[in-house]
Parts: sequence; structure tokens; C-alpha cells
Amino acid sequence: MANTQRSDLKEDERGQATVEFVALIPLALLVVLVLWQSVLAGHATWAAGAAARAAARAHAVGQNAEAAARGHLPHNLEPGLHVRPQKDGAVEVEVRIPRVVRGVDLGHATSSAHFADQGA
Repeated sequence: MANTQRSDLKEDERGQATVEFVALIPLALLVVLVLWQSVLAGHATWAAGAAARAAARAHAVGQNAEAAARGHLPHNLEPGLHVRPQKDGAVEVEVRIPRVVRGVDLGHATSSAHFADQGA
């Protein structure tokens, strides 16, 4: 009789692992999307910093700060680019953070750099 109860229990649990796996797929997908969005935000911040340094150097020698910043950005970050040179030699660069999910606006990554005026 004990064997009969064990086999009934195994038949009742058949497919349980598959159901649990399928139930976890949306959660796993959400985790992957959040991680990828974090990577994109970090990349946008790093790229804004590099563009700000290039723009500050160009501004210090009298060149076009926006063109220098644009030249140091990946093409996918150029559409949301804003460059604001300051009178003290600082330049602020702002880029839009790319989004993984449409309709979710994560704002902008901003960085500034300062380079002393090199004019004579």
C-alpha cells in the first residue's frame, strides 16, 4: 500500500517544475531589462563626461565646444545632446539616457568639465 501512495504523489507533482519555471520567466525578463537599462544609463553618464572634457578643451582654445562634444559621443547619444559653455571656461554636457522600454523616460545624464582659457 505504501508504494501505491508514493506513485500517486509523483503523478500529482508531474509538471510542477515546468509550471514554476514558466511562472519565473517574466520575473527573469524584468531583471534582465533593469540590468540592461542600468548599463545604458552608466554608459550615457560615462560618455557625457568624455564629451564634456572634449568640449571644455575646445572651448578653452576658442573652438566649437558642441562640435567637439558631438565628435566624442556615440551616434545614438547625439540626438539628445545639449552643450552649455560657461564664461569661466566650464562646459556642461547633457545627453538623453537611452531607454530599453518605449514610453519610459529616464531623463538625462549631465556632466561638466572645466579647462582654463588658453587664449593669449
